[in-house]
Amino acid sequence: MDRPRDSQKTTRDKTETHFVKWREYNMADISMKKTPLFNLHTRLGGEMVPFAGFAMPVKYDGVGIIESHLHCRNNASLFDVSHMGQVKLGGKDREKFLEKITVCDVTHMAPHQTKLSVMTTPEGTIIDDMMITRHDDHCFLVLNAACFAKDSAHIKNMIKQLGMDVTFDDISPDRALMAIQGPKAARSLQNIVKANLAQQPFMSQRSDEFKGEEILVSRCGYTGEDGFEVSVPNALAEDFAQSLLDQDGVAPCGLGARDSLRLEAGLCLYGNDIDTTTTPIEANLTWLITKRRRAEGGFIGDNVIIPQINDPKLVTRRRVGLCIKGAPAREHTPVFTTSGAPAGEITSGLFSPCLKKPISMGYIDVPHHKADTELLVEVRGRKQPAKVVKMPFVPTNYYRGATN
Repeated sequence: MDRPRDSQKTTRDKTETHFVKWREYNMADISMKKTPLFNLHTRLGGEMVPFAGFAMPVKYDGVGIIESHLHCRNNASLFDVSHMGQVKLGGKDREKFLEKITVCDVTHMAPHQTKLSVMTTPEGTIIDDMMITRHDDHCFLVLNAACFAKDSAHIKNMIKQLGMDVTFDDISPDRALMAIQGPKAARSLQNIVKANLAQQPFMSQRSDEFKGEEILVSRCGYTGEDGFEVSVPNALAEDFAQSLLDQDGVAPCGLGARDSLRLEAGLCLYGNDIDTTTTPIEANLTWLITKRRRAEGGFIGDNVIIPQINDPKLVTRRRVGLCIKGAPAREHTPVFTTSGAPAGEITSGLFSPCLKKPISMGYIDVPHHKADTELLVEVRGRKQPAKVVKMPFVPTNYYRGATN
């Protein structure tokens, strides 16, 4: 990995100050869970911080967030995402159940296909987003770490309330989850797994083997690059991770670069960009809802969401991207029209390592949400120019070489 030149220091500092808040914690005073890769992180010099109840690396000694970010864009990076929840949903009513609590068109998914979806409230807002993979005898769910307790309770409560034949099996305690992302991810992982990855479509999951044990290989990710998430038994997690790190061009990557990568790709972070105050339509996630589901409904909150799809006038704000002139505009930064009227709020923002300028995501009132609209953001009491832009900020490089 190339070291950043001295001329990059200012850029590096602009990005890394975004994560100072994590370093304010006294690690000795916080009781945190450890992932199966905790010892590997510490040996690699990981700067461990509390995140969703786990000790997680924000970055690694001697490697800045900018450097890690650019490495992923040009090579391959390994992320520990074992804090995420992994669930097997069984029972004969599992697909019907998922179509009740989410907007996903589960019954029309191909075998082993993966989809992003959202669980919704009766008010049509978002409880959480999740990944759903359809298998012959179960559905595999990946749930957000910070919301896992809430999500699990909601799912179990809905199983009981609806009286459906559905089983909930939390396999998270027994399995690690790691992501390998970047243009060299497939080449690196191919040296470890048996299946031909060139034949694995984007957003699909396959079973494979490592040292005689089953692993689950999903072609997906949170960076905008080609990549995979791999579920591995705890006992083999460190060996598997080290096997990836031994590949040419693979480096460990922490939470800092994970956040900047996902924002450049225009991807939502639950709790910032989507939550129980936002509907999928306001969040520009209408594409999650297929034609059948729009026509038939049947999911919680459909009486709010479907009318918003059919009548755009019912939607008074939209999630958009903004490019900022001046200091980065972080979450909760107010947005104004050029005449000074309130126009919205930033939900995520930082200095883009690839574009070398501040970028943000937020909710802007209609009609000021349209691309190229000039706005103002208030940072530290000063108003700065901003422009609405289409997302992603950086072109995505998802794999398109195979289809389901």
